[in-house]
Amino acid sequence: MITLHGRQVVPGVAEGEALVSRETISGWGGIDPATGTIIERRHELCGVSFAGKILVFPGAKGSSGWAAFFQSTRLMGTAPLGMIFNTVTTKAALGAVVTRVPTITGLDRDPLAVITTGDHVRIDADSGVVIVTPASAS
Repeated sequence: MITLHGRQVVPGVAEGEALVSRETISGWGGIDPATGTIIERRHELCGVSFAGKILVFPGAKGSSGWAAFFQSTRLMGTAPLGMIFNTVTTKAALGAVVTRVPTITGLDRDPLAVITTGDHVRIDADSGVVIVTPASAS
């Protein structure tokens, strides 16, 4: 197990399978809120859904519509279970707040270097702790 410490963006606790993107994610035109699928054609995860996963990514890109598209995933039941990101922008912070999922940032180690898609991740944003159980250990 790997323990990371960071700071809360949105309170709460969530755990599940990690989906890791090394690329920022666009909300408006980059995701399909009805399915939680990344639809940006040149994105490394194009065609992959983050619904029901812990989304680990560098941050948001694009317009202020980012938050509205992620809020739509919450309303449609396709939101990630939780989010971990490196770069806090107004888009990413507002998107996390309106999505209402536990979110953490500012970790003491780069989550993109530590967490791999398929790992089991537990976010305790209330205490600022992320616990990673590598998929190979399961």
